Amino acid sequence: QVQLVESGGGLVQAGGSLRLSCAASRSFFGINAMSWYRQAPGKQRELVARLTSGGNTNYADSVKGRFTISRDNVKNTVCLQMNLLKPEDTAVYYCNADTTGGVLWGQGTLVTVSS
Repeated sequence: QVQLVESGGGLVQAGGSLRLSCAASRSFFGINAMSWYRQAPGKQRELVARLTSGGNTNYADSVKGRFTISRDNVKNTVCLQMNLLKPEDTAVYYCNADTTGGVLWGQGTLVTVSS
């Protein structure tokens, strides 16, 4: 069973950047897609970015042009580069793996953007 561990969250000022990483415990074989979700206080969890095994990506409208999802198959990591951060990006960010054996979630990493 794949385990996912996120890192890279923290406090940043508006306009700044952060890079989140999601480390998987094994290779990506059998994983259909990797995604980043986020959940702000009092709100539902929402999809931020998704990267399929075929290399296709899609992003939430609110982050298009600012966030980039990428994958390193050698290091078994998926990253989310977040630029031009806004206070409304403040949330707990979760890594998600859509696998042939089911859906997996990481424990989450907190991103706080101050104005």
